[in-house]
Amino acid sequence: MAVLEVKSLTKSFGEVKALSDVNLTVQEGEVFGFIGPNGAGKSTTIRILLGILKASSGKAKIFGQDVWSDAVEIHKRIAYVPGDVNLWPNLTGGQVIDYFISLRGHEVDKVRKQELIDRFQLDPTKKCGTYSKGNRQKVALVVAFAADADLYILDEPTSGLDPLMERVFQEYVMEAKKDGKSVLLSSHILSEVEKLCNHVGIIRDGTVIETGSLEEMRHLTRTHLYVETKQPLNLADTPGVYDWQQEKQGYSFQVDSEKLDDVIKWISEYEVVKLESAPPTLEDLFMRHYETGGATS
Repeated sequence: MAVLEVKSLTKSFGEVKALSDVNLTVQEGEVFGFIGPNGAGKSTTIRILLGILKASSGKAKIFGQDVWSDAVEIHKRIAYVPGDVNLWPNLTGGQVIDYFISLRGHEVDKVRKQELIDRFQLDPTKKCGTYSKGNRQKVALVVAFAADADLYILDEPTSGLDPLMERVFQEYVMEAKKDGKSVLLSSHILSEVEKLCNHVGIIRDGTVIETGSLEEMRHLTRTHLYVETKQPLNLADTPGVYDWQQEKQGYSFQVDSEKLDDVIKWISEYEVVKLESAPPTLEDLFMRHYETGGATS
């Protein structure tokens, strides 16, 4: 069941087209990674989904409701974390957390709230004006995960967090997924997306250039190989082989997935002593799309 549906979404600011024909679908219980560099259109898309901006054309629905006309009802079932959190400087972190949770119309679950505060190592007694960017981010994450939301919309949520806190964040996302919740995760931290997401959409200059599962999209990337052979090896002109380099004891290069079997068979004729293979990563996919403009050839 689709929790979030975006069809042919376009947004223009005067002469500037920020989004062009964007299509996305997030299923129930899915973590969907929405990736692209700053300025690609991620935050503009999210602001439309939140009902902050009105689309120039196209449709966007959450829980089957229009994100613009039904925003009030939709917000009762979603939790949102921006990448740059601004808080009231004279209120403490704890006061802000309680206030935002109360806006949902529910009593504060003190046990859940305290668990989150402890896990994120936040001091709720300090005023927000004294908080670092990372601590302001922690306040927003505590509020979001303390809510009983059906959809989490997270826009660069770990901005300013150290690696330990990033891991805590990832654990809570996986917990939400296990509970059947849906997550739209906008990020440029590719390793984070790779760990958490079922499906990924890559946006470039306001246009989604590729969507699919990680496995479906990885066929577009190259496998990294390192090989040592008894006989001298030269793959410089071999089809499907890229970034060929001779090292002290062996050779490193990349191979298009569809050529991998042929290349390995050819290498085996040179008496292989050592062969190491590293699977393609989301970063490989991301960079290849940006280098080629989305072309897969």
